[in-house]
Amino acid sequence: MNVFEEWSGGLPPVLVGTWTVMAVLIVFALIARRALLAAENPLLPDETLSARSIAEVAVEALDKLTAEVLESHDYKGFVPYFGSLFLLILACNFVGLIPGFEPPTAYSDLTFALGTVTLVYYIYHGFKARGVHYLRSFLGPLLVMSPLMLPIEVADNLFRPFSLGVRLHANMFADHQVLSIFTKLTKLVIPLAFYALGSLVCVIQATVFTVLSMGYVKMARSEHH
Repeated sequence: MNVFEEWSGGLPPVLVGTWTVMAVLIVFALIARRALLAAENPLLPDETLSARSIAEVAVEALDKLTAEVLESHDYKGFVPYFGSLFLLILACNFVGLIPGFEPPTAYSDLTFALGTVTLVYYIYHGFKARGVHYLRSFLGPLLVMSPLMLPIEVADNLFRPFSLGVRLHANMFADHQVLSIFTKLTKLVIPLAFYALGSLVCVIQATVFTVLSMGYVKMARSEHH
């Protein structure tokens, strides 16, 4: 049985799993922040592996990824959202590698919710960057084609969170099922190979979801879209 089902007490297991992952991430962030504030020179990295050093590497990598995808001078304002999104999905994905646990991202409830949040986020930034002119992107390149393009563009935007959610849910559900089956059927060596493959899938799926979300924000802010 999924451990989150045992802990749920009547609540949906996906909710319990997501809350658990969020709690772990928040505690880790507080520990890293405390270590940074306690450092004699915050500009000097820790010489040993620590919560602070792990957090700094993660922040630097996410900052670089956001800068490369958005290609905007004000990209740093987007790092908190996309960084949080990536780390939440990654942590939820890796939970599935723990025996007895099912990844919260194997539930479509969570993946569709994340996709919907991204939809609201990039539409908000579309209006913030371009004002009412953002609506022009729904009318196509020529106004004469707007009656045809408007329903297509609306459907395309509404389909984006669905596609994000389906992709993440399907891949993580399938990965967890394959890992569970081969762990039960085989001994030590083969499960280790599938754990390695599963780890790669966890990272790739978190990256794909985040990069696609960045791309949607970039398009919404672009004057040429």
